[in-house]
Amino acid sequence: MRKLEHFPNLVAMFFARARAGGDKPFLWAKASGRWQSISWATAAAQVAALASALKAIGLNPGDRVMLVSENRPEWCISDLAIMAAGCITVPTYTTNTERDHAHILENSGARAIIVSNAKLAKTLLPAALRSSQARFVIGMEDLRVAQAGPLAFHSWDTLIADHPTTPDSAEAAADFKREDPACIIYTSGTGGAPRGVVQHHGAILHNVNGCCTIISEDFGWADEVFLSFLPLSHAYEHTGGQHFPIGLGAQIYYAEGLDKLASNIEETRPTIMVVVPRLFEVLRQRIVKQVEKQGKFATFMMNQAVGIGGRKAAGKRGALDLPMNALLGATLKPRIAKRFGGRIKAMVSGGAPLNPEIGIFFDSLGITFLQGYGQTEAAPVISCNRPAVGLKHDTVGPPLANTEVRIAEDGEILVRGELVMHGYWRNDEETRRVLRDGWLHTGDIGVIDAQGRIKITDRKKDLIINDKGDNVAPQKVEGMLTLQPEILQAMIAGDRKPHMVAVLVPDPEWTQEFCARSGASCDFARLADNPDYRAALAAAVERVNKDLSVIERVRRFIIADEPFAIENEQLTPSLKIRRHVLKQVYGARLDALYKG
Repeated sequence: MRKLEHFPNLVAMFFARARAGGDKPFLWAKASGRWQSISWATAAAQVAALASALKAIGLNPGDRVMLVSENRPEWCISDLAIMAAGCITVPTYTTNTERDHAHILENSGARAIIVSNAKLAKTLLPAALRSSQARFVIGMEDLRVAQAGPLAFHSWDTLIADHPTTPDSAEAAADFKREDPACIIYTSGTGGAPRGVVQHHGAILHNVNGCCTIISEDFGWADEVFLSFLPLSHAYEHTGGQHFPIGLGAQIYYAEGLDKLASNIEETRPTIMVVVPRLFEVLRQRIVKQVEKQGKFATFMMNQAVGIGGRKAAGKRGALDLPMNALLGATLKPRIAKRFGGRIKAMVSGGAPLNPEIGIFFDSLGITFLQGYGQTEAAPVISCNRPAVGLKHDTVGPPLANTEVRIAEDGEILVRGELVMHGYWRNDEETRRVLRDGWLHTGDIGVIDAQGRIKITDRKKDLIINDKGDNVAPQKVEGMLTLQPEILQAMIAGDRKPHMVAVLVPDPEWTQEFCARSGASCDFARLADNPDYRAALAAAVERVNKDLSVIERVRRFIIADEPFAIENEQLTPSLKIRRHVLKQVYGARLDALYKG
């Protein structure tokens, strides 16, 4: 059983793995229709050179560097180089609006930006030009900038070529400690403005150690292969899809996109995948349809497998389960395994709550499925299901090694350990709110079972987590909607769903004006079905959507039966909406919006 060494920082861990890996492949991406690799040695040389270049252009230890790119080898190399230079990475989403970029640039005080291409630079550069701190922009590709202005532009390739440095010297210069900041990852707060979570090197290393322990003890640590497709700007993929595989000395393939994910899985044959529940829901639907096309016998066998899995999860066993499972192991399960490359050890789901039936379905077909739990404030993994403890898909497993978890008197899950952030960037008030007496107050409600597994029962904090694990602050979107003259009140929903939907209360004065202009009857029930009335409300929603990121945009809406009020218990005395009451009233209709 292998153990992870105690490293002083993430850069030291990378260079140690690079020395061991040498000319073996490390990072893979598809170019000209074929997978091409970058070796550990080449990656180490590029990290060392780029770190030297960042210092040469004028960056100092502690400076923040924004990183805006899709998943690709250059993302990993840039992240490691930023840290090797003693700077702090600020990853941001490729879907961010200009306003999002402006807020993060100004709040973080980033002095430099690394961006992948001209398409992403188009949204980013206007914000960079207005920034009070940004001075340098580095393009992985040609950014097609005709006039520099106040920003100094550099080529990623040229910087590396002009500053050759040995990995040994770069490693020696990276003398920072585990408690020093590694990155600032921005995550939505309940008030809407993204907060910068400062993750120190030790927090991520603590996560890596805990995850490597699970692989080593429960599966056997070997030559691991990862397929990366979740955004690396998300804490879950940043740790689980990048630093965790580095800790294992694994290869990382970068998927071409969700549309090609199925074929990429078969081509790359990963041993471990970090995923979100939505992917499994899609894969489940595809598998069911493909099996059904193969005829009644194949469908019968699949139903038998799922039935056995369901009974196993409930602690029961049918009389014929043992021989039937043996038959499935010789027929259906090998075909399913081949679709996942044939050597998958585990698929780890996190970032959003999982329907236990999904886990049971895949386990029934021979795919080991682990659900984890975490928060960006905990680097982000807090717990994960483990075969050694016993898989139970309505839990998120026991805490990682060296992680303390306890349940407060009000049921809130509290976490303590090196994985917990030291605080939010330039936000002492929020830091004091969530960090008390050394414990991270997660905002989640739960219990711990007899085997030490955590079960999430409710969410205390007011955030929506979509099916891809992205956080959406509802009050921000609702506040923007109610600024429109057509909309008096709004509630958005989308927990565990692919996009946001809304309940809208039209403004009564605007409604009277609409009726006067159009000659329509102001009978509220009839107006709800008036296409022109709905079109006017839709136009108001679209005006708001233009200023929202992709994950925040409201795709469909329903019109409320009546205004939200204290009298109907849909508002608190302080005029805050009661989400649980509104969900009881409108939940079925909101769910129906995803079916139409």
